[in-house]
Amino acid sequence: MSKMCYNYETGQYEDIDESGYSYTSGQYVNNWDDSEYRREREEEERRRWEDDEW
Repeated sequence: MSKMCYNYETGQYEDIDESGYSYTSGQYVNNWDDSEYRREREEEERRRWEDDEW
């Protein structure tokens, strides 16, 4: 599933998947804001850790 992420190369928001492929431009991008994907991974790791604690 892709998300709308900021592409620093074009200066626009684009539909980019976690691997960096932009469905908007039809190519991989190198310089884009992946903070939404990082945040999701961190939340998932935190949930797993909290579940293991109990």
